[in-house]
Amino acid sequence: MGAVVSCIQSLLRTIGNCIMAVIHAIGAALTAIVNGIVSFFDIIISCLTCRKGGRRRRVSTHHTSRV
Repeated sequence: MGAVVSCIQSLLRTIGNCIMAVIHAIGAALTAIVNGIVSFFDIIISCLTCRKGGRRRRVSTHHTSRV
């Protein structure tokens, strides 16, 4: 009887893991879509505000002084 219960538990655990994998895949796809939309609007806003093509400005930490 214990083997049957163990088999049923394994079956239910496997089904649960499959459902969770599908849910994680849907979440990852939605995250990718939202990130793409945000990047698209960032490029549009960058072009409208005359920032050069969506590239981030580099901040230089090296300073030189002339004596």
